[in-house]
Amino acid sequence: LHNPYFTEVVDGVEDEAIGAGYRALFNTGSRTPERESEALETLLQLRTDGVILAAPVLGTAAILAAAATVPVVLLARHSRSGSIDSVTNDDRTGAGLAVDHLVALGHTAIAHIDGGAGAGAAARRTGYSQAMRRHGLAERIRVIPGAYTEEGGAGGVGRMLGDGEPPTAVFVANDLAAVGALHALEERGLRVPTDVSVVGYDNTALAALGHIDLTTVHQPRREMGATAVRLLLERLDGDRRTARHLVVAPRLVIRGTTAPPGR
Repeated sequence: LHNPYFTEVVDGVEDEAIGAGYRALFNTGSRTPERESEALETLLQLRTDGVILAAPVLGTAAILAAAATVPVVLLARHSRSGSIDSVTNDDRTGAGLAVDHLVALGHTAIAHIDGGAGAGAAARRTGYSQAMRRHGLAERIRVIPGAYTEEGGAGGVGRMLGDGEPPTAVFVANDLAAVGALHALEERGLRVPTDVSVVGYDNTALAALGHIDLTTVHQPRREMGATAVRLLLERLDGDRRTARHLVVAPRLVIRGTTAPPGR
């Protein structure tokens, strides 16, 4: 819950659940498989009617085992399972929107600070690489290891600037990491967007703050949370048996951290 993305998802879950006459119980797994397993087991012991797992790092086998007991919806993590529903953002397309925007501004040296093992990070890496190739920039592809945290974004900037020629633009895997990247760039005397343009992902409330003003890729967090609840209700109240996998289209939100490359 340190990531505002999840707090906005929780708002959607809670509002939809209460409106349907259910109570929403929340637990957090601290982004580790062991803690997530404990959190899930606690919810199952409380005999919940259904479970929503938001971007879990938990292994597939543990998720399938839970789904054998109660309806389970994966949120922000792709799934093709026939027994689990899912609600995800089209991460590949979203990453492509970020690259398309930067190329349209005139950038060719575009790096990507990724989200490590986080949910959706692989798809965003792929979307970035595919978009770079589509624009004839395959030789400029540059993926820097990061994480979905401020520290991950800041560390990515350190690696990016310490290894080769600095890019004129960077696509960061999520807004929280982008905030860390902005701070790290400022510490090194680089101006955004004059020296380096920055694009994030999620369009959280954090990105819209006046002093951050982050260009980012939007995904409807509240609506995704509400949709996850509705999928559970279709299982509980409508007795639906077939899995549904819903993909939400992203869109770009342009703010003040992107501009044509400086001289």
